[in-house]
Amino acid sequence: MADKFISERNLKFLLYEVFDVVSLTQYPYYEAHNRKVFDMVLKAAVKLAKSLLRPVFAEMDQNQPDLIDGEIKVHPSIRKIMKEFGEGGWITSTLPFEKDGEQLPHLIAGACSFIFQAANYSAVAYQGLTAGAAHLIESFGSKDLYDIYTPKMHAGKWQGTMALTEPEAGSSLSDITTMAEPTDRGYYMIKGQKIFISAGDHDGVENVVHLMLAKIKGAPPGVKGISLFVVPKKRFDPDGKLIFNDVIASGVYHKLGYRGCPTAQLSIGDHNDCRGWLVGEPHHGLMYMFQMINESRIGVGLGANAIATAAYYASIEYAKTRCQGRKISQKDPTLPPVALIEHADIKRMLLFQRAITEGALSLLMQCSRYVDMQNVLAGEEREKYHLLLEILTPVAKTYPSEMGVLSVSQGLQCFGGSGYCDDYPMEHYYRDARIHPIHEGTTGIQGMDLLGRKVVMKNGQAFALFLAELKETISAAKQFPELDGPAQQLSEARSKLQKITQHLLKIAQAKGVELFMADATLYLELFGIIAISWQWLLQGISIQKALNNSYAKTDINYYRGKMFTMHFFFRYELPKILGLEKRLMDSDGLTIEMEAQFFND
Repeated sequence: MADKFISERNLKFLLYEVFDVVSLTQYPYYEAHNRKVFDMVLKAAVKLAKSLLRPVFAEMDQNQPDLIDGEIKVHPSIRKIMKEFGEGGWITSTLPFEKDGEQLPHLIAGACSFIFQAANYSAVAYQGLTAGAAHLIESFGSKDLYDIYTPKMHAGKWQGTMALTEPEAGSSLSDITTMAEPTDRGYYMIKGQKIFISAGDHDGVENVVHLMLAKIKGAPPGVKGISLFVVPKKRFDPDGKLIFNDVIASGVYHKLGYRGCPTAQLSIGDHNDCRGWLVGEPHHGLMYMFQMINESRIGVGLGANAIATAAYYASIEYAKTRCQGRKISQKDPTLPPVALIEHADIKRMLLFQRAITEGALSLLMQCSRYVDMQNVLAGEEREKYHLLLEILTPVAKTYPSEMGVLSVSQGLQCFGGSGYCDDYPMEHYYRDARIHPIHEGTTGIQGMDLLGRKVVMKNGQAFALFLAELKETISAAKQFPELDGPAQQLSEARSKLQKITQHLLKIAQAKGVELFMADATLYLELFGIIAISWQWLLQGISIQKALNNSYAKTDINYYRGKMFTMHFFFRYELPKILGLEKRLMDSDGLTIEMEAQFFND
């Protein structure tokens, strides 16, 4: 298995040269930190990834969780991993000091999460879910709920989950049937079923705390009647002892990938004794849950990118050491074979992987910086970064997820037949990567969210702010003659995005929402390519600055490789928007007019 799964050099380039994370320390909220602290945190993350997570990467995949005597058994390392993440402050890394957190910028915390997920994605899902669930309780729950649950969740002793999906209600949450009946004792009686609950039950912790969507008896229909509850696997009795709370794992799914973290089916209230505690106000549950959903969507993008990055470094290692064939220009069969990396098509596939993974990571860090700016600013400036984060969230979830699968596929192709066998990690990466376009909202849902909500929100203000970000980067790039070509390409792509968006909005007004949204997924694809082009041009500015200064000479190959990769994206990937433009401008309603019965043989 490849020893290298991330590039510390590239992480530091993005953190310090592109996004200037140290500049955040000028604000009071982050002033306790400095470059030295950030470097120490990153170093500790790499050490933990290599010593604790990476050694059980294959084992956790090969030994899947199983349901035994009513409890899901997981790899024994999970208990230690959760303990280490709790005691090391990784679960609370972004929480403020007064809540026993490290108050780290999200840029640094995100970089650490990326390192962990590249080492072993399944192993890191447990603590990520726990942090998100605890944050929900912190944001919307009562002080009693916070005091009872979050300390043990932050310590890695209790697991947190998000329990949304049901057998007849997947993406359509308005159809959930799990019910909550009020009592006069401060809790609700919960009854129903949940499926596809990540880390929904396991023996790696003392308790599992579900943040669960349910409808209070008599609630309004649809999403307006959804409430949020804390529903623990075990509850405290009057003597302070943990007892069974009538939440049982009735099944565990055996999956294509992501096997090290159990995905559970839950039966709730089979014995009419499941108690749940309301979070916030009744009927506001979906609004509350969207905090965790949006955080998770960016987390999904980061996980997808981490897996694809690890696959890229495995591809590089193999292509450099595996000798096969000769260059096309070499006709002498007595010459020794050359390394795969000498072949132009292999270099194309490696460049594709690097362009996708390093471009997507840059976008994810851009989102983290927007979160950090929200933390340190107020008023209109804070709202600006909130809107930018809103419009980019579906892109940050989807582009790394969809393109990550293609990137890993190209890596597997570099290995040839060996990549299809479990002697190498590529088939494992390929399987792990496939879940990301599905969970936390499928690609189709993200497309509808982007076009149907985010582009039009606040009279198009978020979209206008995104266009302004592109324009600012284009103007900055044009100060460098070497970047004039890519800057002009992005400028033209920006104009196309405006034109296509205006066209679709006119379609919505003239012909209705169904035709408007019919190709929302393709619009998301177009938007994603342009967003990554923007990030590569942003990186290109920092690359060119380095090449223009003497300090780059000691690292010249890194910067030259980055510049080649930027040009690859602009020459190979950005032109793909031309076909998307043609399709989106047609708006002929073909997929609407196709009748279900026409699919019959």
